[in-house]
Amino acid sequence: MGRRAETIAAWYLRMQGWRIVARRLRLPMIELDLVVRRGHLLAVVEVKWRQTADEALHALRAGPLRRLQAAAAELALREAARGRPVSARVDLIALAPGRWPRHIPDIR
Repeated sequence: MGRRAETIAAWYLRMQGWRIVARRLRLPMIELDLVVRRGHLLAVVEVKWRQTADEALHALRAGPLRRLQAAAAELALREAARGRPVSARVDLIALAPGRWPRHIPDIR
């Protein structure tokens, strides 16, 4: 279900005006589901598919969240080095059967 959930999330974000920068981007510390950009904002998006929306919303644990935040900071530094400064954050897309995707921006 992982790739399908990521495809659904990517289409949802495109409809919200985001540009998909990368899918399944591998970094030394973690694999990122989606990296999206809108203007000067870069978001690392974690996609969670569970049987209920509540389970999906609470599926991201503290350890992986810290690695996602570090990855977002690393990507922001890379963009700045290329002369394209951005703000970076970590977002969550929660998916469950029969529910619309739920986008939680800037999770902490």
